[in-house]
Amino acid sequence: MSASAEGNARAAGYTPHPYVGGRTAALRALAAWRMRWPGAPRVIVLTGNPGSGRSRLLTGFLMMCDPEYRKQLPIDDLDPATVPPDLPAPAVPSAAGRTAAQVLWLLADHFELAAGRTEDVFAELAARDEPVTIVVPDVDQAGPVRAAEEATRVVREVLTPLAATETVQLLADVPRELATELAGVLPASQVQVIDLDAPEWADPKGLVLHAETALDAGSGAPELPYTTDPAARRALAEALAARAAGSRLTVQLAVQSLLMAPEGFDPADASQLPTSVGEALDLHARRLGADPQTLRLMLAPLAFAEGDGLPVQLLGTLANAVAGRDMSQDLADGMLLAAPFIQPVEPSSEDDEEGTGEDGTGEDAEAGDGAGDGRTLLRLMHPALAEEIRSGLPDVRDTQTRIAMALLEEVPQQDWAQADPYIRDHLAAHTLEAGLLPQLLTDPGLFAHADPVTLRAAIEAVPLEQLGAPARTYLRTAPLLTRSQASATLRAAFLESAFVEDGLAPYAEALHTRGFRLPWRTLWSVPLAGVRAVTTGSVAATGEDGTAVSRSVAALLVPEGTPGSRTLPAAADGAVAPQDGTGAADGTAAGEDAGAVNGDGAAAAGGRTALLLHDLRAPEYVDADPSLVVQPSEEDRAAAPLGFSRGADYLRVWARADRRMVAALVSDSPVTDADLSPDGVLVVATERGVTARQILVAAPPAAPSVPAQRTGTTDADASHGLEGDHS
Repeated sequence: MSASAEGNARAAGYTPHPYVGGRTAALRALAAWRMRWPGAPRVIVLTGNPGSGRSRLLTGFLMMCDPEYRKQLPIDDLDPATVPPDLPAPAVPSAAGRTAAQVLWLLADHFELAAGRTEDVFAELAARDEPVTIVVPDVDQAGPVRAAEEATRVVREVLTPLAATETVQLLADVPRELATELAGVLPASQVQVIDLDAPEWADPKGLVLHAETALDAGSGAPELPYTTDPAARRALAEALAARAAGSRLTVQLAVQSLLMAPEGFDPADASQLPTSVGEALDLHARRLGADPQTLRLMLAPLAFAEGDGLPVQLLGTLANAVAGRDMSQDLADGMLLAAPFIQPVEPSSEDDEEGTGEDGTGEDAEAGDGAGDGRTLLRLMHPALAEEIRSGLPDVRDTQTRIAMALLEEVPQQDWAQADPYIRDHLAAHTLEAGLLPQLLTDPGLFAHADPVTLRAAIEAVPLEQLGAPARTYLRTAPLLTRSQASATLRAAFLESAFVEDGLAPYAEALHTRGFRLPWRTLWSVPLAGVRAVTTGSVAATGEDGTAVSRSVAALLVPEGTPGSRTLPAAADGAVAPQDGTGAADGTAAGEDAGAVNGDGAAAAGGRTALLLHDLRAPEYVDADPSLVVQPSEEDRAAAPLGFSRGADYLRVWARADRRMVAALVSDSPVTDADLSPDGVLVVATERGVTARQILVAAPPAAPSVPAQRTGTTDADASHGLEGDHS
């Protein structure tokens, strides 16, 4: 197929697609792909220059692929060869703003796959009896962090394996620099590259129609000589298309410029018509009597904006930072100047913090999250505008440094709970491109408040050897934070435990001073693998002065030979009961009245076992006879204010009086056993180790104290980063 199809379609009297307005050759190729026409490729890679109209073409094609939406289109008037068959809509996991993993799991959810690993997704799709159709748009906009180059990961980790799966019929919109790589994994007979800027796919007449429609006063344009007179409108549209070198974005910006500010525009003067996106900016500024560089500086903060857009309240602050001078008067006088290149956008639900967390408190998320505040976001009309403005700056890294410092200064008292959601969630992205992200990653308050998907993506873009210990702890915990979709409070609680596990007690303690009402305080953690059961109790021990004392302990059932453990006699009365790994409905640990650990119990546990005693509240082991451990009675447990229940990787602690959940714990490794002492210390054994947490039913004390860790190092003497010392 070639661009000659355009002329044939018009000669036959077919109506252009009402949204695309042309691109007949490309639409015919896409329709043949959708109907699996003999000789049609199984995989199509759609590409082109930024602003070539890839997204518009794909959107128009998907309109015809949706059974409900196509009812609103004049299908009978269109070229039949451009209309795909009336089939169920394909899967369309948009890559815009998403990581490669998110795109893949969107597919897994769409097809209701039982996959637990990424490779299982491709295997399950390959095992299907019927082919599946997948369309992946906006790969060039992939990732929550621009500088992380997520588009490459999407192509290599998602699209390439999909393209290699014979049961997958794939259409992907990718940047040109990645199109050849993706197409190269398949035989030529299975793949087709549609480059919208190549001569065989170009659509110059469609570009004229695009301009003519945008200029039409009947379509909403203001009444001007070249919008009301068909001949004048056609002449101007042809001139615009001829100058734009095939760029639909250049035409769009030129039309918006002259319609919003027609003063001084002469349609007969071709020199006033842009040949590129950059020239569209500069010509607009000159026609309005402004300095083109001033316009670019006004738009520069939006060229660096992350996520859905920049809050309008931050525009002036960042414009001043980028320009190195006060831009307030320029912004006040220049809204008409900037208007053709900006669009307002409502914040997405993902941009706001969750309203209610899973911390068991039933409270809303912390004040300052910005949820439902109705703030206005601004962004540029097209990503290619951002690239043009960024490319005109002398030093992008220096500009990002100025932006990052200006954003940091906008955080009240360095309290992330009060920070604008944009700053909280996207400061890491700005510091990443500035080369300053490792210095930022020292404040556990930021770790808790920032969107974990965005922060994780930014941190993963930094070489691991450049990250400090707190950032590595965050990176280890991030999958749990994203999987649980936890509130900021629960994220803080998970991170508090993770810092204790990694020997970073000052960072755990800092989270207790950040205004969070944490559901627990982590008392200690030991990286002890192979723990098969735990229980709480007390044991007689010798104090420092030689007197007998009773110590609260956690008794751990471990494999025989574990350092510090003691093997029990075959029938030791009163010893610790093994647990069966389940939680009863009333919150008591199953098996707590199962009797002593004896020879049969050890065999049932899968081999010879021993007991290891650990102080319940301090990070130290207890040297005592485990056969003397006294467990709480059933009456003691029943009278305790708290109970718990658990699943394979989670626990819930609740108040017995009113069944109110007071804490919810999700583990990043399977839970092997757990016990809750009558005074509220939760001891949890996982495949990673054992951790004890004091459940905090009421508000935590004003000056909490975390015991020093037995092992591990802290970053107390490390650089405190951009935000200062908060440890």
